[in-house]
Amino acid sequence: MSGRGGRGRHYSGARSNPSRGGGAGTQTPAYSPPAASSSSAPPVASLSSEMEQKLTLETTTDVAVVPPASSKAVSFPQRPNFGTVGKKIQVRANHFLVQVADRDVHHYNVTITPEVASKKIHREVINQLVCLYSETHLGKRIPAYDGMKSLYTAGPLPFSSQEFVVKLLPNDGRAAAAGSSTSSKRKDREFKVALTLANKPDLYQLQQFLCSQRVETPQEAIQVLDIVLRATPSEKYTVVGRSFFSTELGPKGSLGEGLEYWRGFYQSLRPTQLGLSLNIDVSARSFFEPILVTEFLAKHFYHTDRSKHLPDRDCIKVKKTLKRVKVEVRLRDWTKNEEVKRTYTINGLSAEPLEQLRFTCEDENTSVVQYYRKKYKIDLKYVAWPAIQAGNDSKPVYLPMELCSIVAGQRYTKKLNKKQVTNLLKATCQRPRDRENNITQMIREKTNNRDDKESLIRREFGLQVREEMALVKARVLPSPLLKYHDSGREKSVYPQMGQWNMANKKMVNGGRLQVWAFVNFSRVSQDITFEFLWALVDVCNSKGMEFSPQPLLPVQFSHPAQIERVLRDIHKLSDQKGRQLQLLIVILPDQSDSSYGKIKRTCETELGIVSQCLEPQKIKRWNTQYLENLALKINVKVGGRNTVLNDAIYKKMPVVTDRLPTIIFGADVTHPAAGDDSSPSIAAVVASTDWPEVTNYRAIVSAQHHRDEIIEDLYKSHKSEKGLVHGGMIRELLVAFYRQKRLKPSRIIFYRDGVSEGQFSQVLLHEVDAIRRACASLEEGYMPTVTFVVVQKRHHTRLFPADHSNRGQMDRSGNIQPGTVVDTEICHPTEFDFYLNSHAGIQGTSRPAHYHVLFDENRFTADGLQVLTNNLCYTYARCTRSVSIVPPAYYAHLVAFRARHYIEGDSSDGGSTTGGGAQVLRALPEIKENVKEVMFYC
Repeated sequence: MSGRGGRGRHYSGARSNPSRGGGAGTQTPAYSPPAASSSSAPPVASLSSEMEQKLTLETTTDVAVVPPASSKAVSFPQRPNFGTVGKKIQVRANHFLVQVADRDVHHYNVTITPEVASKKIHREVINQLVCLYSETHLGKRIPAYDGMKSLYTAGPLPFSSQEFVVKLLPNDGRAAAAGSSTSSKRKDREFKVALTLANKPDLYQLQQFLCSQRVETPQEAIQVLDIVLRATPSEKYTVVGRSFFSTELGPKGSLGEGLEYWRGFYQSLRPTQLGLSLNIDVSARSFFEPILVTEFLAKHFYHTDRSKHLPDRDCIKVKKTLKRVKVEVRLRDWTKNEEVKRTYTINGLSAEPLEQLRFTCEDENTSVVQYYRKKYKIDLKYVAWPAIQAGNDSKPVYLPMELCSIVAGQRYTKKLNKKQVTNLLKATCQRPRDRENNITQMIREKTNNRDDKESLIRREFGLQVREEMALVKARVLPSPLLKYHDSGREKSVYPQMGQWNMANKKMVNGGRLQVWAFVNFSRVSQDITFEFLWALVDVCNSKGMEFSPQPLLPVQFSHPAQIERVLRDIHKLSDQKGRQLQLLIVILPDQSDSSYGKIKRTCETELGIVSQCLEPQKIKRWNTQYLENLALKINVKVGGRNTVLNDAIYKKMPVVTDRLPTIIFGADVTHPAAGDDSSPSIAAVVASTDWPEVTNYRAIVSAQHHRDEIIEDLYKSHKSEKGLVHGGMIRELLVAFYRQKRLKPSRIIFYRDGVSEGQFSQVLLHEVDAIRRACASLEEGYMPTVTFVVVQKRHHTRLFPADHSNRGQMDRSGNIQPGTVVDTEICHPTEFDFYLNSHAGIQGTSRPAHYHVLFDENRFTADGLQVLTNNLCYTYARCTRSVSIVPPAYYAHLVAFRARHYIEGDSSDGGSTTGGGAQVLRALPEIKENVKEVMFYC
């Protein structure tokens, strides 16, 4: 493959054809952008064959997106070089080097009959098999088992295929529930286990890859070794993704409302420049408390009156919360004088209260209440409440709530409320030194006990894990010079330790706010309200805004029950005066659980009003700092700029400002809370509309299918009577850029948040192709160069000061300094990635962002992309601090969460319904055009 920016290669030097892509510099003929629904756009079927090869994706004549048959052929850009800018330092990373001896690894397929879904039972069966047959049939091998279909050995077994019989002894009795005909006696469970040789994973390919002699990542070899290292923890602890939790790993604590947190650790094997690295981090998760279901309802839903029936709406909430939760019933069967117990899985609640439930037992129709009184001598008390339903609808098993105990060790997957999140953070937040010590202690406990099963398996497979954290090279990038207005006493500032303030400064472009209104839905007094309001106007004006002291309408004090009516009245009154509100300032109700979302949804999608919501508690104790922060938000909501990079003004930013207009995108997809199986996912894309300043970002949102990570509406088209109709998010944002600057972007930098490593290829194939199609739909041959960078925060790499006693290497919180970048030892062996800690820590241990370049036609150097990304982190509009991820990605995240308010509360299913077995997606309400013109989401 020849040409520029091919993936898998690095091209150095200047581009041979800088005018390619529809124009070089600012003198290129500007296109006249058609409307998003125009059918007169040029055809986009003729994308270059080079692009098709890069994406391994064929383009059809009607521009329909064709899913790639395979993503295995996709390779990512090689690292162009290592960065050199900044002060050189060393930091410690929670990566532990793993040495791998040469072993003849064999992979065997495991078939267990009868089939069971439980990994726990699978492991019990295989453990019993090893115990019974290790000496006689398995050649004394110590296998590693993944809990499902694969078993690995460090050498061949004495057979290529063999079947074994394994019996598991019963580990509990059975309590016969109402509606259940199961015998209370359990027999030994007999399983047949077939082991069949599948293949021999090649560890030599891994060694080649780690030595940069192989480009493609040997996923199978890494997966095998990862299974080996996870085999024993998976047996001992509760597994949640790649993390392990147990009360043995630290004290548990209460989160409130029937929940508790457990401590644990995260573990992942990763290929790095150092070699294989074991990434270990401490962790904590929320679990159900092991209490009676009736106690849980009292704590979680505040239901304590057992004489009253549960309302239908509460039954729905209880059912959703407890669905699939395991409960244990312990009873004494007085007819046989024996104690029995059994575990059930909750599938729902009975439609009638317990006192009305009847069933047939031994040809006699009896009530559930009578059954438990006769068989177990229990007088049930919560008979007005529904029963728990186990089993299925055709054969339901009814269990009284007061007899069911929630089984310990079950993760709570729903969204935690604010109080629970606060409790979790208080309990688990650790300063860097403490976190580093805890991780180091954990790894030493794992490696020092040479006689436990985990150590035996590691030795069997020739794995050695170092006890010391990796000491890696890092650099601290300098903070950029920020430009403020020349009329201020301080015209510019170099931030110190990632922060600065607005003292003696004026916004570089103060907005004009002439038409505004104010409404108070709280109990904050009129005196405090007016005092705050006039102070806010004064501060905004002192910082460079033109904020009229006279609102369009009289300040209103309204009841929170009348929110929508009041908002509509304000809109109507402003229309009657012939003025469109620029801003509505709202003090939220004192109890504002849902009012914020209601206000934003009504204002932004129905009335076309930009709003600034305020919390009543902050109004009561406002100070100058709070007012200055509000001024920053208000200024960008009326079209102003707070600050810009000095290098942007003077066009000294590499790639971004060197002659060719550049547009910077940010994108994110947010998914419904865990446990929500129907609401749509929401995609958000923002793009800069000002060049060269790149500080103002326009936003678009779109609903898409449940938990689909690929952004579906980047480009879309359909046929009509007039021809092909083009649309989509990228197209609309490119048109907005053109209308603002009368220039076509010649370069696109796309920061994509929320993508896991397993989705890299898929996202790249679909989304870069969508960008290309959107560009081609605007003008034939228009193909700006694209750099596509994934931004990751949900990883477990942490960086610590090499010397905690050296205050010169830390910020005030004890974390590494803002601007710390790492692109060496712990990064990918060959691909273009880096860790950047762009922000100052506040509490706990800072988490660096991980940036991974998936596509790069702009041919960034390591320094170029790292410095650009770090500098952009100082342009976040809502505060005078550098932020932890690049602002366009941060803004996209904010917009996606804002859009969640647009659909919450609309219906019980949250936005997706089923009809005829197919999911029907309801579109998001459209954000009004005048709202989209400004940064309404700040």
